[in-house]
Amino acid sequence: MRRLLFGLTLCALTAQASFAQSIAPEVFRALQAAQAAQQSGNFAQAEQALKSVTAKPESLEQALLWRSAGYLAWAQGNTQQALNMLEQALRSDQLTPEQVAEDRLNLAKLSFSLKNYQHVHAYLQGVAVTDEILELQIQAWQNLGRLDKALPLAERYLQGKSTISESWLQFMVAANAEVKHYAAAQQWQKRILQRNPNQLRAWQQLAALQQMAGNYAQALATLRTAYSKGITFQAADLDRLIALAAASEQPWQAARLLAGMLQHGILPTSLSSQERLAQLHWQAREYQAAAQQYAELAQQSGKGQHWLSLAQLEIQQSRWDAGLQALKRAEQVGADQQQIAAWRDWAQSRIALHQQLAEKSS
Repeated sequence: MRRLLFGLTLCALTAQASFAQSIAPEVFRALQAAQAAQQSGNFAQAEQALKSVTAKPESLEQALLWRSAGYLAWAQGNTQQALNMLEQALRSDQLTPEQVAEDRLNLAKLSFSLKNYQHVHAYLQGVAVTDEILELQIQAWQNLGRLDKALPLAERYLQGKSTISESWLQFMVAANAEVKHYAAAQQWQKRILQRNPNQLRAWQQLAALQQMAGNYAQALATLRTAYSKGITFQAADLDRLIALAAASEQPWQAARLLAGMLQHGILPTSLSSQERLAQLHWQAREYQAAAQQYAELAQQSGKGQHWLSLAQLEIQQSRWDAGLQALKRAEQVGADQQQIAAWRDWAQSRIALHQQLAEKSS
């Protein structure tokens, strides 16, 4: 989203004769002199002109002097002072509807620059909606952490536009994902992908959104499509996607995604990737799949830790003989003897208990 550029709006006096006749001539001349000096950049002279006259309390003259002083303060970068003066003019109930609308918009801009985002919405109430106002409201809600409020306004802002910038598309993707509107986020991401069909990041982002929505098969299909187009993948890129599933407390989905990547050659098969797959199956309590994976690993690597992990999985499934055999292999290749002894003792105690229960039942 492009940054809001807060253009400085000078206080333009109405040139109609009826307006000039409604205020004291000396005040009108002072306001004209202040405006001319402000437009030429002579702020000191503008300030002197405004101070040269006084106005009756609760009069139109007083409201216009406050208003002119507010815009003069803004021109000099005195944001808080500008807001205070324009606020006084607004509360006077002396301004025309056009002036009220203009000042409400500028008060909203001043509030935004002071990070008073709630005040932005308060000032804009009743002001006719334009693209500028929509952008201001969207950014204010965003800064308040209320993307649920910002999104409908953003959709309204973008509706009917023939071209939408990349930054707006990215905002719509991120905002919808933040509020868990994953289907909408995917649709916006697909528009980015249409513009950048050879960009790996665009494919990854779509796959990540599909994964967040729980559509892991779609996420894998998206990555496979990108891979088939000849787009180069780095192992670390795909690794982050798998880590996302594991971090979301869904290790079974991470296991399926990693298994699919290995099966289809998207990630290279290695001892480390196979070990990670086994660990994910174990975390997901898919003990049989984890045991099978560790059995293959143990045969390939001959490492004692792989045999010990296999033994633990077999014993957890009450596969006592297979577990004891794996412990024996772990012992032969130098695995931790204390762990081996502890698991062997536990397995043998469970075997003995089962035998006693079997004898009693017979």
